[in-house]
Amino acid sequence: MWDVVVVGAGPAGAAAALAARRAGAPRVLLLDRYDFPRDKACGDGIAAHAVDVLGELGVTGVVDGYAPVPALRLVGPGGGVVARELPRPAYTVPREVFDARLVAAAVAAGAELRRHTVRHLDVRADRVVLDGQVSGRAVVGADGAGSVVRRALGHPVNPDRHLALAIRGYAPARPGPPEQLIVTSAARWPAYAWSFPIGDGRANVGYGEVLRGEPLTRAHLLDRLAALLPETDPAAATGLRAHHLPLSTWRPAPGRGRLVLAGDALSLINPFTGEGIFYALLSGALAGAAAAGSPERAGARYTADLRRRLGRHLRHSSTAAWLARRRPVVDAAVRAARRDPRVYATVVELGLGDGRLDARTLAMIGVGLSAWDRPPRH
Repeated sequence: MWDVVVVGAGPAGAAAALAARRAGAPRVLLLDRYDFPRDKACGDGIAAHAVDVLGELGVTGVVDGYAPVPALRLVGPGGGVVARELPRPAYTVPREVFDARLVAAAVAAGAELRRHTVRHLDVRADRVVLDGQVSGRAVVGADGAGSVVRRALGHPVNPDRHLALAIRGYAPARPGPPEQLIVTSAARWPAYAWSFPIGDGRANVGYGEVLRGEPLTRAHLLDRLAALLPETDPAAATGLRAHHLPLSTWRPAPGRGRLVLAGDALSLINPFTGEGIFYALLSGALAGAAAAGSPERAGARYTADLRRRLGRHLRHSSTAAWLARRRPVVDAAVRAARRDPRVYATVVELGLGDGRLDARTLAMIGVGLSAWDRPPRH
C-alpha cells in the first residue's frame, strides 16, 4: 500500500508529492493521465510568491532560462491605466516546461510517477482504493477543474458566476520593455485579456470571462481577444486552447477523512486576477504534508492548515471580487494605484499572492468613487 497517492501531477500534485516526501512518507505515488512534458492551457505567469513556495520545498531552478518580467500594466474597464514595477519580478514559463520541471523534482525526491487515468475511488476504513488497482492511506486530489476526487467527496463543479472560461495562445511579444499587460473589458464584465512576454520573442496571450448561463464559443473568445489586444492577430496565434477556471468564491470543503483537494480541484483560482499557480503550489504542499502526517484525519488537519495559512486572504479576495462586480470600483482602484504606489502594491499582493485589503486602499478607492460620481461644477 502507498502512504500517499496524489491524483494529478500538475503544480498542486507535484507540490503535494514533494511535501509528502519531506514529511517522511516512504511511498508516494503520483498519477497523471498524461506523460510529461505536456501542454496545459494557462496564462503561464509565475509570480514571485510561487517561487517562494517551491524554495520552501527545496526546489530551485524552475524559472531558469526565462527572463524576469519587472512590470505590470493594468488597463481599467473605463480606459484608465496604471503601469509600475512589480514589488518583485514575475516570470512567464510555459506550463509544458514548468510542470515537467516540477514533476522531475518530485521524482528526484523519491515519488513514483505513473501514467494512469483515475475513474473511481472506494473509500474504506483503513485505505482508499483507486480503480480497484491502487491503495493509499491518504489521497490528494490535484486533478483539476473536473476532479474525480472532488466528485467522490460529493461536490459538484462550480456553478455559473463562479466559473470562468478562457482561451490562450502564443503570439509575437509586444515591442518595448517587457511587462505584463492586463486589459479589462467594460463589455462582458468581469472579463479581461492579457499578454505576458516569455522572453524568446513570444508572449502568452489570452482572453477570459466569467460564465453567466450562456454558452461561449471559440469565435466569441477570439473576437474579444482581438478587440482588447488589437496588436495581436488571433489567426496567427499558435497553441490556442480553452480552459475553465473554477473561482475561489465557490470552494467546496477542502477534504474529509483520507481525501483532500488542492489547486483547481479545490476551486483555488483568484477571482480578481485568475491566478492559480501560487494557490496550487501552496495548497498542494499543505495537502501533501497533512496526508503524510495524519492519513486517517488528513481532511481535518489540512482544513485547519489551509484556513490558518490562506483563510483571511481568501475572504479578502472574495470581498474584492464582490466589490469589483461594479466596473467603477475597478476604475477607481486603477486610479488609486496610479496615484499611490502602496495601493498598487496592495492590489498586486491581493491578485498574485496572499495579500489582503487594507483601510488605506479601501479609503483611496472610495475617494476615487466619490470624485467620479460627484456631478461637475458649473
